[in-house]
Amino acid sequence: MAKKSYSQIKPNDLSKAIHESLIEYTEEVQQEIDEQAEKISAAAAKKISESSPKRKGKYAKGWRVKKISDGSRWHSLSYVVHNATDYQLTHLLENDHALRNGGRSKPIKHIAPVEETAVQEFMTAVEKAVRR
Repeated sequence: MAKKSYSQIKPNDLSKAIHESLIEYTEEVQQEIDEQAEKISAAAAKKISESSPKRKGKYAKGWRVKKISDGSRWHSLSYVVHNATDYQLTHLLENDHALRNGGRSKPIKHIAPVEETAVQEFMTAVEKAVRR
């Protein structure tokens, strides 16, 4: 739809014009947020893969990003970073756990630091998209 100048909007059409402008703004912001979410989640998966412990390399290579749509009118997307190959190890490696010989393992914090960074980057991106 071609944008109308303010002088072309009739008083009776003011609420409709405001509504259309808000819908257009919302769609632009949602699109920018979805693009940033995809970019940040892909970067997070790569960083986790790089910082993952590597014995044979299978665990580190298993990090993926899964896109989930909520099916709403605004087509909001969520991105989940997960380990597709060895999901069972994520909790065991990130936190300590009991060993077979009775001792405890040392935690290898490789997910939490990347998560914190990704959350901060996403919050900054959302604020930037809303302010545009």
